[in-house]
Amino acid sequence: MKRVGILLLCILLPVASAFAEQAKSEQAKSEQAKPEQATTLSVDLLWQLKRIGSPIVSSSGEYIIAPVTQYDVPEDKGATQLWLFAKDGSNQRPITAEGLLVSEPVFSPDSKTLAFVSKRDKDEAGQVYLLPMDSPGEAQRLTNVPGGVKGVKWVGEHVYFISRVFPGKNWDEMAEQLRANEDDKVSARQWNALPYSSFDHWIEEDRQAHVFRIPAKGGEVEAITQPMNKQLPRSSQSAANYDISADERLIAFNSNGWENQVDPKVDIFMAKIGSDKVENLTQKNEAPDTNPTFSPDGKTLAFTRQLIHGFYADTANLVLFDVKKRTEREITTDWDRSVTRFSWTADSKGFYAAIDDAATRRIYHIDAKSSKIKPITKQTNFGKPSIAQDGTLVAANDSFLYPARVVKINPNNGKTIRLDSFNDDILADVDMGTYESVTYKGYNDEDVQMWVHYPPGFDSSKKYPLMMLIHGGPHGAISDGFHYRWNAQTFASWGYVTAWPNFHGSNSFGQDYTDSINPDWKNKSLEDVFKATEWFTQKEWIDNDRLVAGGASYGGYLTSIILGQEHPFNALFIHAAVYNMYSQMAADFSVHSTRFGSYWEKPEIYKAISPHYGAKNFNTPTLVVHGQLDYRVPVGQGFELFRTLQTRGVESRMIYFPDENHWIMKPNNSIYWYNQVEDWMNKYAEPGGK
Repeated sequence: MKRVGILLLCILLPVASAFAEQAKSEQAKSEQAKPEQATTLSVDLLWQLKRIGSPIVSSSGEYIIAPVTQYDVPEDKGATQLWLFAKDGSNQRPITAEGLLVSEPVFSPDSKTLAFVSKRDKDEAGQVYLLPMDSPGEAQRLTNVPGGVKGVKWVGEHVYFISRVFPGKNWDEMAEQLRANEDDKVSARQWNALPYSSFDHWIEEDRQAHVFRIPAKGGEVEAITQPMNKQLPRSSQSAANYDISADERLIAFNSNGWENQVDPKVDIFMAKIGSDKVENLTQKNEAPDTNPTFSPDGKTLAFTRQLIHGFYADTANLVLFDVKKRTEREITTDWDRSVTRFSWTADSKGFYAAIDDAATRRIYHIDAKSSKIKPITKQTNFGKPSIAQDGTLVAANDSFLYPARVVKINPNNGKTIRLDSFNDDILADVDMGTYESVTYKGYNDEDVQMWVHYPPGFDSSKKYPLMMLIHGGPHGAISDGFHYRWNAQTFASWGYVTAWPNFHGSNSFGQDYTDSINPDWKNKSLEDVFKATEWFTQKEWIDNDRLVAGGASYGGYLTSIILGQEHPFNALFIHAAVYNMYSQMAADFSVHSTRFGSYWEKPEIYKAISPHYGAKNFNTPTLVVHGQLDYRVPVGQGFELFRTLQTRGVESRMIYFPDENHWIMKPNNSIYWYNQVEDWMNKYAEPGGK
């Protein structure tokens, strides 16, 4: 059956390009009319912006809540408040105190109370707090769980949550154990099996993550999954790992379906609450089955299914399991897109979902019976939708030109009503520049989509330097959203035309495109980047003597490959790069080993694609950045690359962050990072039009 998702790209890209050309023309005409105080999107402004999280709507449709985080740069920390928004956008107000961290808001089924996670007063870890919505009152703590809680859900008469516990210990014994661990002068850690780390934290071998519940009115905490002798996935857990039927009779949750912890088999288990017997619903599938979600009427369990074990970007199809008949059916197999971030409609007849489609995250409606898929929104990015019983549909919406906003979406035509006014004062006089989506011919003369960002005041009669940005993943994609860590408009504000190509391997363009670079991570994506650069060098407004490039993670990997090739770039910057495919075995994620074999089994694969084999050709000035707490790509990769560059006599700089992980997250470190990148790029490619 013909796949249909790519058709939308063909329709939208010319429209987006036309809009961008019109915007550039209008901007050029009005440039002289800009007020003198107009500025650009600097990194300092990025850290002044309030950052809106995913909004939720109560089942009654009366209340809309979203977490809003603001950073204090001098103090180098952030605080989050929950804000209440009117359905018509007429009012917004905070409902939690300043200076605290809050997260995971969820409404009670009757919409009268809000639960959330916060750490207050003498809390040793985050606990569940309850706040009345229909009467004045302060938030009251519901739980007192050693080790803290996360993954909160409110179903029926109970609040459910996840906590990591020591098996065999009660709460008092666990609290005593945590205090003893805190006071222990021995810093050694011990593992006898995988996993031992995940992104930026060590995984304690003697603790397990389980689901618990507590009566919403207060009372004793009840273990739900512990009696079943099945723990949640060890590497990470969230509310997406389990769900409870509306009648509180059943639980469905993720757990490892076999004994192998090196390559876990993520399955969905279902059981009656209160029972110690559990059933594996997805035993036959070796690839991940995730996101278990009961329909509001409790008759159906929806979940997503991938089919290729060891390929995290395999297309995720939506599966419906009939709880009574014990049958299942996949309803999106004829659609070449992954179903993610989905929510049931109140009538249990379908879903709304935020789905990555051709480099834009759009809202879709999926009919549960007919499998019909209908696009709701077109341009810019949307987060996971939240739906009320009256049909009110809310989500976060952002684009390259504005940070996340709270919007109400008309499900019939995709039109939105903005409900917040955050950041308008900060951005009022900011010239954001313009951007457009273009398509060029990449590897094998195939179409490749690319975002092009133009600096404020762009004048096509002048020549500008190019900054080629190479995204990570590799099986991600740069979509039309606001990015804080690598903001293309901030880079463009320095005076560069900035590019994000969605090269072969990027997701949201179909399974074949995404999987086309496995196991050869190198050649197709590399050719796409080089041909993207050629596309720019043919433009009269690009200065071919001022070209620079850089990337992070896989983007850093591919930039390291470029470093060992003939290329047109004056300088490179490489962040958190996989530089040596062999030593990447020390990470929490070993490239290719599960699907294609380890390096001792298939050494030719790794030798063909590992950047370190190109070291004899390194001769380009390179900025290398890495964080100590990066367990996804361990810090040794960065130091190995830097030592190689220095040994080769190549002008290079190493920036090391002892307190950062795979990303640069702290305000002052981020500001320093942006400034260092700007300094390095300016040194080898003078910014601005000439």
